[in-house]
Formats: sequence, C-alpha cells, structure tokens
Amino acid sequence: MPDRMTITTPDGAFSAYVARPKAAPSAAVVVIQEIFGVNAVMRGLCDDYAAHGYLAVCPDLFWRIEPGIDITDQSDAEWKRAFELFNAFDVDAGVRDIAATIEAVRTDPGCNGKVGAVGFCLGGLLAFLTATRTDSDASVGYYGVGIERFTGEAEKLASPLLLHIAEEDQFVPKTAQELIVNALKNHPLIQIFTYPGRDHAFARKGGAHYDAQDAEIAEGRTLDFFKKTLG
Repeated sequence: MPDRMTITTPDGAFSAYVARPKAAPSAAVVVIQEIFGVNAVMRGLCDDYAAHGYLAVCPDLFWRIEPGIDITDQSDAEWKRAFELFNAFDVDAGVRDIAATIEAVRTDPGCNGKVGAVGFCLGGLLAFLTATRTDSDASVGYYGVGIERFTGEAEKLASPLLLHIAEEDQFVPKTAQELIVNALKNHPLIQIFTYPGRDHAFARKGGAHYDAQDAEIAEGRTLDFFKKTLG
C-alpha cells in the first residue's frame, strides 16, 4: 500500500513516496529519482520493489528547488525543465538528504534495520555517492551521470555497490565509461555490468531507449544483489 513519509533535516522537511510490502518488518530500499522528480516511473519502481518484499521509499530530492516535481520524458518542455532542475541541483545536499532518508527509514516500524539504495540517471550518481558517503547497506546505480568525477571516493566504500553501465549512453561518453571501469573494476566491493548497444535509461519503461530484455536482465541482477546483501 502506497503512502507518504516526511523526513526532517536541519535545512527543512521533505516528503517521500512509500510503498509497503505485504510482510513486515522487511529490508528497505531507497529509490533515488531521475531528473523528472518523484514521477509515475519512480512510484512504479517503488511499487515493484514492494511487490518483491521490500519497504520502498522515494524521497523528493528536488524539494530545495521546488517541492513536488512530477514530470515525464514525453515532451520537449518537460525535458527543458528537467535539465534546469538538474543544473540547479546541489549534489552534496542531495546525498545528505538521502542519508537523512536512510536514517528515517531505519526507524520505521516496517523496516528490519537493513536499508539499501537504488538510483537511476542523476540517481545513479547519487547511488554511488550514497555508497561512499552514507551507511547504506548496499547500493545500485543505473547509468549514473558523472561518476567518473568521483571515483576516488571508492576508497571510502564500506558496503557493496553494483553499477549498470549502458555502453552507448549519450550522457556518459566512452571515455567516461573507461575511467569508471578502470578505476573501479578491481574493487572487492564493486560489481560492474555493461550493456552493449544500450543507450541511457534503457530500463525506463515507456522511454525512448527502453529495452525490455536488458531491463529485465538488469533488474534480475539487482534483485539478486539485494537478496544477498539485504536479505
């Protein structure tokens, strides 16, 4: 059953979409948004994780700019707004908000204390930084944009991390992919999967580059990873 929770920080409070599994308490997954806000795609992902037995929470990370952003990738105007939000977004503050979300979720009666994170696009970068800067028990990043700028933070990693990289990602050039893979491939806590022929957001249902087969493969790998790390 979907509901909402409010997360309070020293800077203010923001809301999060919550999908609860049938059985509780359970491990939790923080779903980290793309550049379109907590939209139907993100809420649907939460519902899917809840169906797999996880307490799923998607925080509104754009609240500092404008609370309640809920747009799609289906029009030029929405894309323009999404990139405006992306450019205005404070990554460091966003990671602090994710840390606050993890802390709040751990105290939820429906959580057994284990909390992971999964992020897409902008959220893919934030998932990497969640792994290096928070006490998340496990993190997954899908086609994260800008990870190559932060690979040095992997030395702080204390919990497992899984990365999905689209080999034809228009927002993550081949040179950036090489930097990411070469810097991280030998880290004992990091798994990396690459997807030949796939473009950015290949797992976004309804998106221009959605690929059902590879989206299913990536989802299976993510669920296996969470089963091993979160239970």
